[in-house]
Amino acid sequence: MDKEKILVIDDDEGLLHLLKMRLTSMGFAVTTCTTGQEAFAEARKGVFDLAITDLRLKGEDGLMVTEELLRIHPGLPVIILTAHGSIPNAVEAMQRGATGYLTKPFDDKELKASLEKALSQQRMSREIQRLKLLVKELYGMENVVARSPQMQRLFQQIAQVADTDATICLLGETGTGKEVVARVVHANSRRAQGPFIALNCAAIPETLFESELFGHVKGAFTNAHAAKKGLFQSANGGTLFLDEIGEMPLSMQVKLLRAVQDREVKEVGADHTTKVDVRIIVATNRDLGEAVKSGTFRSDLYYRVQVVPLVIPPLRERRDDIPVLAHHFLKQSVSRTNKNVTGFTPSAMQKLGMYHWPGNVRELENAIEKAVIMSRQDLITPDLLPSITAVTEAPLKPLTEAKEDFERNYLKSVLQLTNGNISRAAQFAGRYRADFYKMLRKYGLHPSTTKSRIEGEVEEVAEEFEAGEEIIQS
Repeated sequence: MDKEKILVIDDDEGLLHLLKMRLTSMGFAVTTCTTGQEAFAEARKGVFDLAITDLRLKGEDGLMVTEELLRIHPGLPVIILTAHGSIPNAVEAMQRGATGYLTKPFDDKELKASLEKALSQQRMSREIQRLKLLVKELYGMENVVARSPQMQRLFQQIAQVADTDATICLLGETGTGKEVVARVVHANSRRAQGPFIALNCAAIPETLFESELFGHVKGAFTNAHAAKKGLFQSANGGTLFLDEIGEMPLSMQVKLLRAVQDREVKEVGADHTTKVDVRIIVATNRDLGEAVKSGTFRSDLYYRVQVVPLVIPPLRERRDDIPVLAHHFLKQSVSRTNKNVTGFTPSAMQKLGMYHWPGNVRELENAIEKAVIMSRQDLITPDLLPSITAVTEAPLKPLTEAKEDFERNYLKSVLQLTNGNISRAAQFAGRYRADFYKMLRKYGLHPSTTKSRIEGEVEEVAEEFEAGEEIIQS
């Protein structure tokens, strides 16, 4: 992390030198000036995190210096140095924009406390701005095109977790863009300059899994004529993305668990382990909770990789994104094919919006590319979308019924995602527990897997809650 920069203005060169020594020892980058004019020149040349200025400078007014610094850098924290008899002037300085003041003489403890207080707000503002910019970047990223509320919520979640090292589990159907989201997380993390290594667990034969992930030493097995670095080592300092983790053989899951837990790997044939600094992101289109119950996925690994679950909604649940994605893919296809296609007819766009998209974003991209290739005019027409026409959905349901279907399926997904933990499920859905219980009761849902108990348990929980409410109100 870059050092925070402090601008110090004082006409007492002895005090100026002492302040620079103290601040440098605290880890700050310090620029010193003996006059306000020098300070203004420095402020115009670069950005500072904080300024310290004496209230009384030779031939200059410290209040005016403060005001000018704030004109150059609005929001800059400014600490005033003052003598005992000038405290009223220091208070006036704060009324005119200064952050705080220090009364001379002061010791290191007082100086540090004043700096921390002044910089804490600046640091928080900077972090909030960073998150806002991150979300803005995510909305506008060339390979992530979305405007639906569902995707905006997802991007906000990504903005919160991207710059941590927390293990992320991306949940979504095939073709929803899980690898794209994983790359977005990596690109906006502190590991962005490190490698992003992706592995599709469904594409690796079981016999090669261990060598592929952890590497091997020369002579470890037949045909191991040279040592090979594994993907964990290749991703050192960056991110390792394990797609379709639900397809990983059980024999490998225990070895992966050890690597995820300890961040160290053992090459095939080696007699020692190697430490790795890797952020893990996994993805699956399977219900890992059900896989645990059926015995095809280890429960201990499940809890290790489900630290931060992020759900990528299918395209049919975010139809607002279809026109934006369609135009995005059209632009890409036109660039690749050099065709003169500029858009879609209204009826063609209607076809795109009505289709169920079982293959999600990937299927939409392929459909647009095919339409561009087959087009003989400047607009895509419905006849260029034969697969979409042939597989048109059933007639649209009434809005109320469609909304109820969505809510029911959403609640099921949240319950599966949180393993039936009502508090976490309510928090994830952005609802109070009471509201969440009412929604479960409405649709006859419960974290219980025994269907015959669902109605009774929901009734019992709801009654207990309502009884509690009556006690509180009384």
